[in-house]
Amino acid sequence: MSLSRREFIQMMGLAAAAGLVPGCNKSGKSGAAPASAVARKPEELYNIAPFGNVSLIHFTDSHAQLLPIYFREPNVNVGLATMSGVSPHLVGDKFLKHFGIHPGSIEAHAFTYLNFEEAAKTFGKVGGFAHLRTLIKKLRSEHGVNKTLLMDGGDTWQGSGTAYWTRGKDMVGACNLLGVDVMTGHWEFTYQDKEVIENVKNFKGDFVCQNVFVNDESILTGYPFADFAGFNESTQRAFKPYSIKQVGEVRVAVIGQAFPYTPIANPQRFIPHWTFGIHDQDMQRTVDEVRNKEKADIVVVISHNGMDVDLKMAELVSGIDVIFGGHTHDGVPAPTVIKNKTGQTLVTNAGSNGKFLGFMQLDVRNGKLQDFRYRLLPVFSNLLEPDKEMQGYIADIRKPYEAKLTEQLAIADPEGVSLYRRGNFNGTFDQVICDALRAVNQAQISLSPGFRWGTTVLPGQTVTMDHVMDQTATTYPETYVRDMSGDDIKIVLEDVADNLFNTDPYKQQGGDMVRLGGMDYTIDLNASIGNRIKDMRLDNGTPIDAKKSYKVAGWATVGSQSPGEPVWDTVAKYLRDVKVAKIKKFNTPKIIGAQGNAGIADYKGELG
Repeated sequence: MSLSRREFIQMMGLAAAAGLVPGCNKSGKSGAAPASAVARKPEELYNIAPFGNVSLIHFTDSHAQLLPIYFREPNVNVGLATMSGVSPHLVGDKFLKHFGIHPGSIEAHAFTYLNFEEAAKTFGKVGGFAHLRTLIKKLRSEHGVNKTLLMDGGDTWQGSGTAYWTRGKDMVGACNLLGVDVMTGHWEFTYQDKEVIENVKNFKGDFVCQNVFVNDESILTGYPFADFAGFNESTQRAFKPYSIKQVGEVRVAVIGQAFPYTPIANPQRFIPHWTFGIHDQDMQRTVDEVRNKEKADIVVVISHNGMDVDLKMAELVSGIDVIFGGHTHDGVPAPTVIKNKTGQTLVTNAGSNGKFLGFMQLDVRNGKLQDFRYRLLPVFSNLLEPDKEMQGYIADIRKPYEAKLTEQLAIADPEGVSLYRRGNFNGTFDQVICDALRAVNQAQISLSPGFRWGTTVLPGQTVTMDHVMDQTATTYPETYVRDMSGDDIKIVLEDVADNLFNTDPYKQQGGDMVRLGGMDYTIDLNASIGNRIKDMRLDNGTPIDAKKSYKVAGWATVGSQSPGEPVWDTVAKYLRDVKVAKIKKFNTPKIIGAQGNAGIADYKGELG
């Protein structure tokens, strides 16, 4: 029998008395790892002492998760070269030690994969927009409605069945109800361009992207959205680059940085008029403009670069006080402080799926940031009463689709592990997708993209169509079956590996390795492109011949549209047939170059 919220808090109060439940950590101005956490009762988890004169609230990468969910953090998040052994590339015990978090605590469960199944049963689900709204209203009420600003880092309008079927409109309405002041985007751009413009117009906050431009050809031949208020013909920017907000007595500039590689990582055919990129020089000019022309007291960037890219940008672009980052789904309890030629920049990342809410308090005096406090708050649905208005909105949104979403497809193996996605090389739900593609299409090998979004299903829990849509709801879900040579398969793996493990963050596009079914391989993390992937073998041990052709099934092609059915139909067919979702073989590579890396622990494959 499930516990009531009152019973849960009482139970957790006993744990707190035993010193098992710490509060969130503050970070010092130096950015050093915080000291050991101080135990707090769960009902005190969201109590934050007043500080400063501006409070910035941030969430990112919610991926349209309106309801509370389970979400397992990765045990593989490898960092190489200068990023080896540093945040965000820390997992498990090394993460806890670095950030001073008590093992076995509610925060240890929020921030790591450790003892996930048992901890999830103890602490319950996370996120949910009704619970998120309750927390946001509490923070704004206690710290001053006119002294707080709510920012959304993007990847909000995509990631669920209702978002797909409403073309993101469900999330625009939810964010309006949440009271989002400013946002930027990434998966927002995977709808048709006219749908993006319509959603931006319906969004009550400011949609800002300093790095999205209208290409020259569209300007010359007639840009169809020339009347859109965010378009600037002289700069060719498709959207407003920044927003100026008066927060109490402080003038805050919020600059948007959309995902730079959107037309590469996602279909350009949906957004043919727009170009993206990192554009450091344009960012520097924008920072200088808001400092000098707009007289901003502090400059904030809401970024969808990914944390490694943000850390490099913070070194190269001066004058930014804080970067609130997203894209790589890293839940980081304390900001990293980056020194640059004019001072320092704080770099944060606030996880995903509505699981965390970043809260930064700033002391701004004499037009300058003097000091700060930061807490990344885990959003536990058992500790927060759901907001009734948001609850009603969500129920109305889901009602037309409820029967389809709640279809019971299978049971997650009660004797197995959770079905999850996160991890550089594979996830158990990814394996289910790969197995489905092979079984339904009678293929030797399957490929599935290394998306980082997707919720978690506990062992013994019913797998519903809702869960399948959480893993697959893209606007390009079509499957394919084709013949590929062994050499072609190697090229795919090499290309994705270079994107993920390139030592230059600006050449990384985020995401994880393509997931595989029916084959294994060895990867040398420190080798150069073309030389990382070795010893590719089918599941039966047969070496893959570079010149031989193999029947391969996959989905989510970025180029032209594939001819097959949506992948969720394929996965649903498979689950209805097997009835129990078991992982018969987990296709994980042998990894060379990861021994002792702080970003890998409890790896199910082999380390060389």
